[in-house]
Amino acid sequence: MKFSESWLREWVNPSLSTDELVAQVTMAGLEVDAVDAVAGEFSGIVVAEVVKREQHPDADKLSLCQVTDGTDTFQIVCGAPNVREGLKVPMAKIGAVLPTPDGKGFKIKKAKLRGVESHGMLCAEAEMGMAEHSDGLMELAADAPVGQDIREYLSLDDNIIEVDLTPNRADCLSVKGLAREVGTLNNVDVKPLNIETMAAQIDATLPVTLSATDACPKYVGRVVKGVNVSATTPLWMVEKLRRSGIRSIDPIVDVTNYVLLELGQPMHAFDLAQIESGIEVRYAKDKEKLTLLDGQEVELNADTLVIADASKPLAIAGVMGGEHSGVNTETQDIFLEVAYFNPIVIAGKARNYGLHTDSSHRFERGVDYRLQNEAMERATQLIVEICGGQAGPVVNTEDAAAMPNEATVELRAQRIVDVLALELPANQIETMLTRLGMQVTANATGWTVNVPSYRFDISIEADLIEEIARIHGYNNLPVTTPMAALDLQSEPEVLTPVNTLKQYWVSRGYQEAITYSFVDPKVQKLVDPSVDGLTLANPISADMAVMRSTLWVGLIKAAEHNLKRQQDTVRLFETGLRFVPKDGELTQEPMIAGLVCGSRLTKNWTNGTEKVDFYDLKGDLEGMLAMNGDSEYRFAKGEHSALHPGQCAAIFKGDKQIGLMGALHPVLQKQLGIKTQLFVFELLQSEVVMGELPEYAAVSKFPEVSRDLAFVVEEAVQWSQVEQVILEQGGESLTKVTLFDVYRGQGIENGRKSLALGLTWQDPSRTLNDEEITSSVDNIIAKLAEGLGAQLRG
Repeated sequence: MKFSESWLREWVNPSLSTDELVAQVTMAGLEVDAVDAVAGEFSGIVVAEVVKREQHPDADKLSLCQVTDGTDTFQIVCGAPNVREGLKVPMAKIGAVLPTPDGKGFKIKKAKLRGVESHGMLCAEAEMGMAEHSDGLMELAADAPVGQDIREYLSLDDNIIEVDLTPNRADCLSVKGLAREVGTLNNVDVKPLNIETMAAQIDATLPVTLSATDACPKYVGRVVKGVNVSATTPLWMVEKLRRSGIRSIDPIVDVTNYVLLELGQPMHAFDLAQIESGIEVRYAKDKEKLTLLDGQEVELNADTLVIADASKPLAIAGVMGGEHSGVNTETQDIFLEVAYFNPIVIAGKARNYGLHTDSSHRFERGVDYRLQNEAMERATQLIVEICGGQAGPVVNTEDAAAMPNEATVELRAQRIVDVLALELPANQIETMLTRLGMQVTANATGWTVNVPSYRFDISIEADLIEEIARIHGYNNLPVTTPMAALDLQSEPEVLTPVNTLKQYWVSRGYQEAITYSFVDPKVQKLVDPSVDGLTLANPISADMAVMRSTLWVGLIKAAEHNLKRQQDTVRLFETGLRFVPKDGELTQEPMIAGLVCGSRLTKNWTNGTEKVDFYDLKGDLEGMLAMNGDSEYRFAKGEHSALHPGQCAAIFKGDKQIGLMGALHPVLQKQLGIKTQLFVFELLQSEVVMGELPEYAAVSKFPEVSRDLAFVVEEAVQWSQVEQVILEQGGESLTKVTLFDVYRGQGIENGRKSLALGLTWQDPSRTLNDEEITSSVDNIIAKLAEGLGAQLRG
């Protein structure tokens, strides 16, 4: 939120410099992002009046003006489209210095423009450093004192302070709320705002129906007739809005924006003539459409709260009004609305339509549910002062049962000492909390505190202790060294620490990635269409709207980001949670996943240019799985919609599938716009870290016996099937099975392949004889022929 320092000091004015004030509020948890001067450094600019305007004799787009500063009259050539006789405008005299980006300044001199002398310059906001761009001259009020220094007239010795508030501090999204904080921090009284109740001058009202009291339990409305929308917004209001980052539109809209900034209550003004019968606050009907004030037509969702009349929606509640019912130059009568909306109902609705407004920003975080009538009176007061008109009675429509209840919290004096290691006088604590708007009653153990309606963030004792620490000053709390008896926790030896797995992947040339658990629903659906990811109620953005069901989504996006920036080789791994809905509940599973693409070796004159493939990643995985001493891991043919059907392996531990690996499906890569082949894996972390304790086995002193065999099998037969049969039939002395060749071609029928393998036997207690080896080989040949149709190749 941006605000003017001078506006804040109208409410509360502690004896602090700007830098001291900024440091103080930052340390209190209201972090200041920026402090900017309201205007650039300039001199010699005064309020002037254009007394005569003629067309330049030699240029169609230039005007020849006679301008007075109240003492002298100057001839100035001006190219602004809005220059005219009688206009009050800032004038830079000869010798004036205007601000420049380099800080050196630009000095105004007498000049000739198209052969006509110009003795000065008429200024726009941008030329005085008050705005980045301007469409024309800065127009001053008709009663602006000619000859007065413009810096003095506009009070430009001021600063724009921007604070970055956390979502729980919606109470500070107004000048009133900030003043309350500053007053409490400095133990200075805040100047109260004088808001007088305006008696009804006419009987005109508009009926209001609350059809969704869970979402809008309170709605305040008022008719004001005979307003002059063409009236000029006072310069003081325009400047306060500008310094808060809001441009002036018309006096009605300016007043509603001003009240929003001043009190923190969003409100809206409708053109009364465009409302049929009355107001109804309801949820949108299916496929109902509304053209918003920004000209965008949206199709409303059924869970969107709207302000409607008898036949159509008029506004998205808490977000933006409709174009048709908005105030325009023809408006004569208006209907003012001020409402309290349930933050849960408003949260995320603006983002659903690609919007973010000052109103939605506040309603999502929570607006004071006791503020509506005060805001209505303040807005009415300002509108009647500026635009004239006659106000009708205030219509309050409220469902008291659906309104929030003010919290009451017990605060113990000893608990403050225990948490903060600080003992403060009771009267100091009471003063702090009272200045924050709380009602404090002392009791035997401490205090009973009634929390004000604008502090949604305070509900338990710890919240109050945090407030005391904030106001006292975190930097003023005593520094103490904690004392505790800490015992070392035992860890099972069979457990491989996750950090050890991370170090393994780093040693293999991978880099650890940390991606968001919130992912793009479109990419999530492409990568894992079998799972309906949990949709967030209030997502950060539309492309971070669901919880990931696989770590692949974030890794693929990270790889895409790198590949687009000429990083040809990407090796990433990540450990984190995936979120899978099961039986109506959300299961969170720790996973380890990775991705690799690009060159197998780093670029070097001695290295080749081969690309990584399926077996490179498989080898890396086998190395990791071998770390925990468990030999039950195996790879088998797998299936996943995101992976290439011919390059997808399921990873098993015993009979349980614990993960997948493979090449990303070509169709998916095309949909994602990725041209480089990606290889990915993902495994259950719990199954990878749990292994077996190694046991000592004596090294056999007896010789090994080896046999090489070749079998012809059907193309569909997998090596894992062949290996399983060999291990079962090879006997206890079989120590190693190695596949060293796969052949297809001359001498082998189409649809078949030859597998050449080496078998090794060794007994720890004796030398094996030929008869034993031959028997084992015969058993293997027979079982392979029987179970897999394998033929021994001669």
